[in-house]
Amino acid sequence: MSDIHTSFPTIPALLVGVLRAAPLTPLAQVLTMLARRLVIRHPGLIDRLGPHAGCRFAIVPTDLPVTLLLHPHPTAMRITLHRHPPAADARIAGPLAALLGLVHGTWDGDALFFSRDLVIDGDTAAALALRNAIDDSELDLGAEIAGFSGPFSTLLYPFIDLVARRTGMPLRRAEMPQ
Repeated sequence: MSDIHTSFPTIPALLVGVLRAAPLTPLAQVLTMLARRLVIRHPGLIDRLGPHAGCRFAIVPTDLPVTLLLHPHPTAMRITLHRHPPAADARIAGPLAALLGLVHGTWDGDALFFSRDLVIDGDTAAALALRNAIDDSELDLGAEIAGFSGPFSTLLYPFIDLVARRTGMPLRRAEMPQ
């Protein structure tokens, strides 16, 4: 993992404006499909939550006008999007880049928490279980998204990498030093 950065890439104003105006249901359906794919490809993800598998997790990218609410389930995983933070058992908030970096192993979760780049509210044991489940699964959201395109995934990887370079967002799993 690389050193923690306290200055994260900013989300383009155009994207923020689009999210503010766009209907959230279609995007939530796409995110639910991605989440279900993750659960199928990483079956231990839900099991690793243990007693917190029934918790609802609010993921709040503080630089976007939406909150993701994760409803973990081994066969019916669901993500809903909300304009206002919904009721949840645990809430994890921070810049989108920090949240993606946490998923991809780019930045250390403890360092993000202690630097206050990430804020956890509610059931901290549930939030820690989610973090550990994600860490253990070594998720690569860019690879999962590319996987949706089937035989065209090899064409999509360079595009995802280009977007990551141009935006500074960690869209792929961090390369581990050998």
